[in-house]
Amino acid sequence: MGGFFGVASKEDCVFDLFFGTDYHSHLGTRRGGLAVYGENGFDRAIHNIENSPFRTKFEKDINKMTGTMGIGCISDYEPQPLIVRSHHGTYAITTVGKINNSQTIVDTLFQNGFSHFLEMSGGDINPTELVASIINQKEHLVDGIRYAQELIEGSMTILLMTPKGIYAARDRLGRTPVAIGKKEGAHCVCFESFAYLNLGYTVERELGPGEIVVITPDHVQTLAEPGKDMKICTFLWIYYGYPSSSYEGISVEEMRYRCGAKLAARDDAGPDIVAGVPDSGTPHAIGYANESGIPFSRPFIKYTPTWPRSFMPSIQSKRNLIAKMKLIPVHDLIQGKSLLLIDDSIVRGTQLRETTEFLYQSGAKEVHIRPACPPLLYGCKYLNFSRSTSEMDLITRRVIEKLEGGDVTDEVLEKYTDPDSEEYAAMLEEIRKELNFTSLRYHRLDDMIESVGLDPCKLCTYCWNGKE
Repeated sequence: MGGFFGVASKEDCVFDLFFGTDYHSHLGTRRGGLAVYGENGFDRAIHNIENSPFRTKFEKDINKMTGTMGIGCISDYEPQPLIVRSHHGTYAITTVGKINNSQTIVDTLFQNGFSHFLEMSGGDINPTELVASIINQKEHLVDGIRYAQELIEGSMTILLMTPKGIYAARDRLGRTPVAIGKKEGAHCVCFESFAYLNLGYTVERELGPGEIVVITPDHVQTLAEPGKDMKICTFLWIYYGYPSSSYEGISVEEMRYRCGAKLAARDDAGPDIVAGVPDSGTPHAIGYANESGIPFSRPFIKYTPTWPRSFMPSIQSKRNLIAKMKLIPVHDLIQGKSLLLIDDSIVRGTQLRETTEFLYQSGAKEVHIRPACPPLLYGCKYLNFSRSTSEMDLITRRVIEKLEGGDVTDEVLEKYTDPDSEEYAAMLEEIRKELNFTSLRYHRLDDMIESVGLDPCKLCTYCWNGKE
């Protein structure tokens, strides 16, 4: 995934840029970057943030940087922003998205006379460099940005800073959000709308799907009108979005309360207490408790002082170990109790199985699991939620293959997306046994969509039902 923040101001913007970017730290774990433009031209700093928070790595940089415009990013993968010199002049660029047809685009660029790309440490081409190369194929920046949005299969949101202003372009189908804030003498643009509130900005608006604007201290001018179709990622409300965020006018925290309430309305488990897996499972659990009347409790606490989210190794086994080490049990709230636990989702299932075992070892009588979204059956094609290379990493796909005894077709998978089918029930029972839950019930897709409150045609639900 990744997040971004940009500022165009009549005064020095570095303070706002630094803290606005830092407010996106929950969206990425590997790289952070800042680029500014001022009297001395462009300046940039990029750091690895895998073992240290963004603020710690950039404190020295911001004491040296000056500028009236800036863009910053938190990234899960590529170093950015990049400084690019082209026939458009010099500009800084940062992106959030996923390019599924990168090799085809690279081959086309080579055929058109493009000379080379710099490889990153893993041997891949930096996606942001590729986007800049696409943009540079056109005579004008706006035409280049529009061309990139049309050419890229997946999604791509772009911030591009020139000496004259910051171009902001939301991805073609609006899978990720772009919010604009304003205050006297300045405008800002960001992924998370809450990121500017404590910096003195108020809400200006959100960009529509595919919309392109240019932002200066005085105005926000639309250069390409938004499209009519939108497919914003529903998983933003379930998991990735910060509680104080809102997308398309829908509060993340309130949506999670509604989500939990709908889970409760269909349930008959009757536990002693309801709890959420920190962090995103907690508001779902509050909604469940409020609806059911079953007390909300915190039988384990996430230890955060020295375990920030950014401190997560890339090796999955180590990630599982650290996730387990973060959770500290409160034995008095576990011993002899029947617990109902709500997590945002089940992906591989490893961490939740270990959490359940840890609750049993701490004296729990029962552990009922209620994921806040339907079973994940498809890997995301549109956003970099995971670096997983195979859908067989999903526990659902492994279980379905086991139940079907071989290769699984799309027609077979469709049966497992229906919560009223025998296949769906068999899948849940197999997952329940494998992960050692007392009971397992997922959120239904129709209930989850209703919890969001947007027209279903505007929501991307591909990871649950395979429909684009």
